Order: sequence, then C-alpha cells, then structure tokens
Amino acid sequence: MQIPFHVNLKDKVAVVTGGGGILCSCFAKALAQCGAKVAVVSRRAESADRVAKEIQENGGEALAVTANVLDKQSLEQAKQLINRTFGRCNILINGAGGNHPMGTTDNEYLHKKDLNPKEFDVNFLGTLLTTQVFAKDMADHDGNVIVNISSMNAYTPLTKIPAYSGAKAAVSNFTQWLAVHMSKVGIRVNAIAPGFFLTAQNRSLLLNEDGTYTERAQKIINQTPLDRFGVPEDLIGTLLWLVSDKASRFVTGTIIPVDGGFSAYSGV
Repeated sequence: MQIPFHVNLKDKVAVVTGGGGILCSCFAKALAQCGAKVAVVSRRAESADRVAKEIQENGGEALAVTANVLDKQSLEQAKQLINRTFGRCNILINGAGGNHPMGTTDNEYLHKKDLNPKEFDVNFLGTLLTTQVFAKDMADHDGNVIVNISSMNAYTPLTKIPAYSGAKAAVSNFTQWLAVHMSKVGIRVNAIAPGFFLTAQNRSLLLNEDGTYTERAQKIINQTPLDRFGVPEDLIGTLLWLVSDKASRFVTGTIIPVDGGFSAYSGV
C-alpha cells in the first residue's frame, strides 16, 4: 500500500482495534509504514494474524492480538501482551465495531404491519472500554493520541440502521467529552467520520449480486458530490495528520468528515 505522505512514528506503539477489518487493516499498515510498532487487535485470531503477517513481510513491526473489545478482562490481557512485547501504547485507534444485522430494520419507514420488536446491540462500549484500558499507558506522557472512528450517521441518522446511528453519535459525543477530560494529561482525542465505503459489512446493502448498485446505494451516490464510494486509502491522509504531533498538535476534540461532500450537500 502506498501512503500519501510520511510522518515519523518511530518508537511509537500503535494499538488498532478492529485491525482485521477492511478499513482498520489499512490503518494498521499505514502506521507501520511510518515506523510505528503496531498491535493488530481483532476478535478473530486469523484476521489479526493475516494483517500482522503482511506488515511483517513488508518490513514493519506488528503483533497479532486476539481480544474482545466488549470484554474488559480480555482487553487487560491484550494490554499486558502488548506492553511486554512493544512497550506502552502511544496511539490508540478505536476502530472495532460495525452495523450488526440485528440492528437493521427491513424498511425505511415504519408501518403498522411492521410492529414486531427486534433485538439490537450497539458498538459504543467497545470504544469506551478500550479507552479505559489503554489510556492508563498514555496519561502524563507527551505525544499520545486517540483516534475514534465515527460515521456520517453521527451527523444525520440514516434509515434502517438505528443501532449503528445511535452508537456512532455516541462515539462523536464521547470524542469531544474525552478530548476535554484528557487535555491536562497529554492525550489528544479526535475522530474520523467516514462517509460511505464498501466493506464486507455493508456490501449486501449496497450491491446487487451482479455488482450493480442497489436502490439504497444509488441514493447515496446521488447525495455524494464526488460521485463515488470511498476506498480505504482515502482515510489514510486524515489518519496520519491526526496521529502526528508535528502536524496536528493543537487539534483535539474534532470529528473530521471524510465523505466525498455527503455532509455538505443539502439535496438541492
């Protein structure tokens, strides 16, 4: 993977949750290319192993870590392993999460015939618990950064995905709160709010079996001035800017949209 520019992350330890996924594996590789020692954290061991191995084969330092971001004990064990192997965490990327199928409604609008309750789970807790665990490494040291992954859903909730929308709104609010809370102990906190990217989780919602856009996907493209879905590499420049003290040392408490203009377009 070719990164848009290089920042010096030598001797930094970066923890990337959700590191086995499409977007966060790209984050992990970019951080490694800039010299960071990267802990690739995933609930699925094979996913973490795959990404860590790719980083190592390209000359970077990486550690595959299996952990559940909703289980604090699991996170504590992950932290111990990372500390023994690489040292204390300097950069935390809270990327684990996603739109669970049980949090998706069948229709955009509720009709009387649809009044059947459904269970859903949220992914905000993964950001909260992971921050609680790894911020212990970061407090009272200079140059520490937390980057959370929010979403366009945090600005305007989309139809059919209430759990995901609510969780990402919480992530954005938590980012701002945490930036203030951590401001006196040397930790900057920001978030990236991706627009619409094709991933394994949303592919079935956006693409038909023949690869054409679904009706929902076409609505998104119609609202996106740059007229396409994002690709993971579109997020790397923003990520590297946010984790670099030289580039963004006075930036904290922000949520940066990377959305092809979606949030700026009114529809008319």
